[in-house]
Amino acid sequence: MHDSNAAPAIPLPLFIYSLLYGGMTCIAGVLGSKQVSLGPLAVEAGIFPFLLLVTLSSSIAQLYGRDTANRLVRFGFIPLGTAIVLTWIVLQLPTDEGMYEPAKDAFPIVLGQSWRLMIAGIIAYGVSMTLNVYIFDKLTAGKNRFVALPGAVASMFSQVVDTLIFITVAFYGVRPIGNLIAGQALAKVVLSLILVPPLIALCVRLGRRLS
Repeated sequence: MHDSNAAPAIPLPLFIYSLLYGGMTCIAGVLGSKQVSLGPLAVEAGIFPFLLLVTLSSSIAQLYGRDTANRLVRFGFIPLGTAIVLTWIVLQLPTDEGMYEPAKDAFPIVLGQSWRLMIAGIIAYGVSMTLNVYIFDKLTAGKNRFVALPGAVASMFSQVVDTLIFITVAFYGVRPIGNLIAGQALAKVVLSLILVPPLIALCVRLGRRLS
C-alpha cells in the first residue's frame, strides 16, 4: 500500500554529493587563509574546495538537470552563512587562558576575516557557481558524453569571474589588484584544466553507478 505521507526519496548520489557540497562551502574560506606554491603558480588553498564545488555542481547538472544544480547552489548559502555567523560568535567569546599559546594567537588571525572579505566571498560564490552551472548546461545541451571538456570550460570562465569579483570587492582601494587578479586567474585556469575534467568524469560515472 502506498504511503501518501512518506517523504519523497532522494537519489543516493544526489544526497551524498549535496552533503559534500555543503561541507566544501564551509571549508573553502578556512583553507583560503593559506597561500600555496604549485611550481611557478601561487594560489590561495581555498581553490581546491572551490574546484570541488564546481565539479559537484556540474556533475549534478549532468545527472539531475540544471534546475537541481541551481537549487544546490542556492542552498549552499545556508551552510556558508551559518559558518560565517558561528565563526563570528566564537571569535567574540572570551578565550580560555589555558589555551595552547600558538593556537590562541593564530585562531583569530586565521579565522578573523573582515566584513569586506565575507561579503566578497558570498557574492563571488553565488555568481561564479550559478555561471558555472549555466555554461556547463549550455555546452552539454543534455548530452551524456564528453562532460569533462564542457566542465573544464565552465570552470575556467566561472573561476575567472570568481577571482574578478572577490579580489575587486575585497581589496579595491586597499592595495593594487591588477597583478593579483592576473596571477590568481591564471592559476585557477590551469588547475581547472588539470583537475576538473577527470573529477567530473569520475563523479558522473560514480553517480550513475550508485543510481
